Amino acid sequence: MSSAAPRVTHQDHSGPDHLWSVDEHLEDILATVRPLEPIELHLLDAQGCVLVEDVTVPVSLPPFDNSSMDGYAVRVADVAGASEEFPAALEVVGDVAAGESALLQVGPGQAARIMTGAPLPPGAETVVPVEWTDGGLGEGPVRGMRARSLGPEGATGQVQVYRPAEARAHVRAKGSDVKAGDRALEAGTILGPPQIALLAAIGRGTVRVRPRPRVVVLSTGSELVQPGEDLRTGQIYDSNSFALTAAARDAGAIAYRVGAVADDAEGLRSTIEDQLVRADLMVTTGGVSVGAYDVVKEALSHVGDEDEPGSGVEFRKLAMQPGKPQGFGSVGPDHTPLLALPGNPVSSYVSFELFVRPAIRALMGLPDVHRPTTRATLAAGKALTSPKGRRQFLRGTYADGRVTPVGGAGSHLVAALAHADALIVVPEDTESVAPGTQVEVVLLGR
Repeated sequence: MSSAAPRVTHQDHSGPDHLWSVDEHLEDILATVRPLEPIELHLLDAQGCVLVEDVTVPVSLPPFDNSSMDGYAVRVADVAGASEEFPAALEVVGDVAAGESALLQVGPGQAARIMTGAPLPPGAETVVPVEWTDGGLGEGPVRGMRARSLGPEGATGQVQVYRPAEARAHVRAKGSDVKAGDRALEAGTILGPPQIALLAAIGRGTVRVRPRPRVVVLSTGSELVQPGEDLRTGQIYDSNSFALTAAARDAGAIAYRVGAVADDAEGLRSTIEDQLVRADLMVTTGGVSVGAYDVVKEALSHVGDEDEPGSGVEFRKLAMQPGKPQGFGSVGPDHTPLLALPGNPVSSYVSFELFVRPAIRALMGLPDVHRPTTRATLAAGKALTSPKGRRQFLRGTYADGRVTPVGGAGSHLVAALAHADALIVVPEDTESVAPGTQVEVVLLGR
């Protein structure tokens, strides 16, 4: 099933010289990309997915009163006033281990040796930790119990208790975690390890979720070489496809990286067609500007889905820096959304954060697809300048309400990304931001 809705052609944006705003481009993407259809998955397969319905607790957790300590289940009155000088001597009537269904009866002057997680036996009102007793050895306080296989006599005889215990001390009450009928998790929750644990604890073997989007990332450029191989003159290592694949996984997707495609339009079209079978979203990087070797633009500018109006890939100029050239549309028989990003490493990554990450979160069905933002004071240094009429996104580090730029305003270095945890946003109508000024900051990795 398609993950893209039919797109509306923007007549007022159709001119080749129209400069799209960042918000217009993002709105077009989010209006086209639709959430994936829900499916029923086993718990571990559902990790990272988004719930599509509330989950109600069928049975209380824990389902019975149980001990939170290894020790002895006793009556409160029998250990009142107990001390090391005047210990309470109680008859041990047996063991209560976790998982047992046939429970002992604890009467006056009696104790049952109980293990962590075991049901509190009838008649018992509290649990005395084993460290408060002699463990039935008659030799003063002990640090623990001997294994039953090594000391079976510990389940009988007499135990000395050296401290009193209040009613229901060290007892986990039935339903103290969640009660039957409570809402355990609400629709829209991303299932991580704690949520998977809760679902298992209340007996759910499967859950209805939106699957994690499958994102295929490919870079273009005849100059690109796989890391680990030798470089020849004019070649560079392909870092974009690794950065974007990792970023897609970080956003919640199942991401597949395709090796760099040479600057050949027919070869690129063939590669994309081959990859569509495993893609809910395609992401390319490179080849979208105005050069003679911009292969993505050449290969996809005239590719459309004839049976669905508004389909195909449209290449645009955005009022932003870095990342002015962008492409967006749908390809293939299932009208798979495709975002074509610039090839410059910084432009590519900034474009991912602004456009691809929200698209992935939209496919997951999340109501909030954006990174958190905050206001921060620009740290001392040079003023930030921005081209008139363009929104600029600068790399920075954020801490304690202050943000410091990393790399120059036009820096194309991958290192500028590696040391940044925030994007500093300079609005279109601002040409200069002085140190000490409040600026908008997009917090990465949060």
